[in-house]
Amino acid sequence: MSVVLRNPHSVLAALQARPRDVLEVCAPARSPGDAWEHVLDLAGSQRIQVRRRSDRSGGGRRSKADAAKQSGRTTAAEATVKKHPGVDLDTLFHDAGARSDGKGLWLALDHLQDPQNLGAVFRSAAFFGVAGIVLTRERSAPLSSTVYDVACGGVEVVPFSVLPNLSRAVELAKKSGLWVLGTSEHAETDVSRIERDRPWLLVLGNEEQGLRRLTQEKCDMICRLSPQGPVTSLNVSAAASVLIAKLTGAV
Repeated sequence: MSVVLRNPHSVLAALQARPRDVLEVCAPARSPGDAWEHVLDLAGSQRIQVRRRSDRSGGGRRSKADAAKQSGRTTAAEATVKKHPGVDLDTLFHDAGARSDGKGLWLALDHLQDPQNLGAVFRSAAFFGVAGIVLTRERSAPLSSTVYDVACGGVEVVPFSVLPNLSRAVELAKKSGLWVLGTSEHAETDVSRIERDRPWLLVLGNEEQGLRRLTQEKCDMICRLSPQGPVTSLNVSAAASVLIAKLTGAV
């Protein structure tokens, strides 16, 4: 299966990480911008099919509908890329307990359903150097074009595994030396009180219900982000960024 990507940074990341999986790059005849020109140059140097589309479908006057169509996706730069296969769970956690610094952060996403959120989490994970992500397959957003483009290359650089549910991932994480940290706005412990001198699997819940009860029961600890103002909650992707930053020591 493949996805059509329209963010030049997500395409560039795919070209750098797995060029054989980039099937085609397509751009309008006029320059699509510096970022896309970089993509086109790199694709051409790697002998990947590059296609330039004409801005005009033919001579003569165009109707308003034709003009609108030509100003939309038909003339936008894009690339067709095979979906990233991910890695198996053993590979994801293979060095979790053997890191020289005794630290590290992995994520587990329990039924995130908004592709924008999923893409934003991947982008934050890539920015802060998260070691890997576990995704759930059932009742969850798939790795769509939107996820790839919002992630801005994060899907290419952060290892991930997709599983039916989190039970096996949590069990293997513990066997691999990770501590499992759940998140809930109802928890008593603020994330600032969580020790950073150990490897963590941070579990983030669904946008509406948060962590499921069975998932919470498997966690070693539950933490929260304490609000500092009148708004008492954050979007899951925003909360993920803050939690990752705090647990990695970036802030």
